[in-house]
Amino acid sequence: MRPVLLGEGADAIVVDIHAEATSEKMAMGHFCDGRASLVVGTHFALPTADAQILRAGTAYQTRRGRLRRLRFRHRHGEVRAGAALQSRRCTAAAFAPATGPATLCAVFVATNAKGFATRIDPVRVGGRLKEALPAL
Repeated sequence: MRPVLLGEGADAIVVDIHAEATSEKMAMGHFCDGRASLVVGTHFALPTADAQILRAGTAYQTRRGRLRRLRFRHRHGEVRAGAALQSRRCTAAAFAPATGPATLCAVFVATNAKGFATRIDPVRVGGRLKEALPAL
């Protein structure tokens, strides 16, 4: 079976990489440059400010963030922060659900006829982070 190529069998190819290390996500971005429309990392809730288009036309962002309540950012210094530190040492630590407003984090990518990125913009709506909406 022949692989699907960008612009030949797919209008867009999105690679979502769930990795802990930034270097792993960046390596995947450069490996997929010219082969995918977008490479975006997940794993952490807070987005990075490094949205860019790589040399061969692939949009890239290390962390797009995700929909969630930002408990540790909001309650830094309280007892819950202690529970977060404990969980790093003991995986059995229980977490209570966060309360308060949720934040939606995403990326907006425009592509050309071949499926390569022409634009990438962060999207943040709700919650405590500064709102970011792409101009359409």
